[in-house]
Amino acid sequence: MSTPSASISVASSPLGVCIRLVGRANFSVSTDFKSLVQGLVQQGQRRFVLDLSECLVMDSTFSGVIAGLSIRLTKVTDQNPGVCLGLYRPNERIRDLLDSLGVLTLFEVFTELPAGETLPVTQLLPSTDPSKQEITRTCLEAHELLMELNPANVNKFKDVARFFAEDLKRMEQGPK
Repeated sequence: MSTPSASISVASSPLGVCIRLVGRANFSVSTDFKSLVQGLVQQGQRRFVLDLSECLVMDSTFSGVIAGLSIRLTKVTDQNPGVCLGLYRPNERIRDLLDSLGVLTLFEVFTELPAGETLPVTQLLPSTDPSKQEITRTCLEAHELLMELNPANVNKFKDVARFFAEDLKRMEQGPK
């Protein structure tokens, strides 16, 4: 039995773009999430808040995706320092995962909003139904980044990354 991935909704707020994840932030939603943020960055957005108050769990692929986005956003906004990617109300399980992967410090984590601020009602985004190849590429890139950022992750993910790399190569070569 497969577990459904998170639903993604988005809205603008004074805090930046608010992206709400409800459910399981896993590999199958990573490609849509990454595309959403990259598109918003191309439109000039620089500050993002991930509302994780209803996000049950997060897998390593999604963790790698948000770590990579945080790094890219920080580089883009060097002239305008400040929070680029904040995590609102992640549960203990998600915080522990990000900490164990060595990437928690890439985010501002907060449990309360600044005085007078509220998170807006967000609009649910439909899935773009990414291809298996797109999902595999996202998984590979996320795990390679996690290994690059924290040498302790190499032993955790080297076999997984090799599997994704081999699978992606087979897909790109097509049927024989």
